[in-house]
Amino acid sequence: MLLQDKLKTYNIILASASPRRRELLRATGIEYRLAEKFECEESYPASLAALDVAPYLSRLKSHAYPTALGYNDILITADTTVLLGERVLGKPATEQEAKVMIGELSGREHKVVTGVTLRMADREHTFASVSTVRFAELSEEQIDYYVENYKPMDKAGAYGIQEWIGYVGIESIEGSFYNVMGLPVQRLCREIEYLIELLPSCY
Repeated sequence: MLLQDKLKTYNIILASASPRRRELLRATGIEYRLAEKFECEESYPASLAALDVAPYLSRLKSHAYPTALGYNDILITADTTVLLGERVLGKPATEQEAKVMIGELSGREHKVVTGVTLRMADREHTFASVSTVRFAELSEEQIDYYVENYKPMDKAGAYGIQEWIGYVGIESIEGSFYNVMGLPVQRLCREIEYLIELLPSCY
C-alpha cells in the first residue's frame, strides 16, 4: 500500500512558512494542511555542534506549536542550515551580506543539513539529512546578478539550489537534492512510515 493511502486516517500538519517545503510535500502525494502561523524564537546554544543545529531547531519549532495534537495528527516541522566548516550560515539580513556569503561559498564545498521533527500526541521523532554541495568559482558579476535579481534573503546560506545560481554555479551534490531545497522527501516518507507502523505507542 502506498504511503499516501496509509495516511488517509491521519491529519498531516505542515508547520512551515517555506513555499519550497510546501511544494515538495505536495509532490509526494501526501495530503496535508498548513499550520496556522505561530511564534518561535529560533535560537540555539552556542555550544551546540553545527551538525546538530538544524534538528535542534526543528524540535524547537515543533514544541512551539500552540495547539494540542489529536491522536491521528502528525505535525511536521523542519529547519535547514548551511555549514561552511563548523560555521552556520543563516539567512542574510541585507543584499550585501548575501553577496559576502555566496562569495565565501564560491569554489568551495559546504554541507546542507535539514532537521525534521515528526510529532504525534504520544510520540516524537527527529532526524537529520546531510548533503554536500560544491560551488564552482563564481565571478563577482554572477554573484551580484543573482542577489539583485533573486533576493535570497529568506534562504539559509543566501541561495536557492532550484534558482538560477543552482544551474550555473553548482558543480556537484552528494546526497539528496531535495534536502538542499529544504525537505528530504524520500527520507521523510520513510520516517513517517516508520513512525506510524514500527514505533511502540510511546518512546
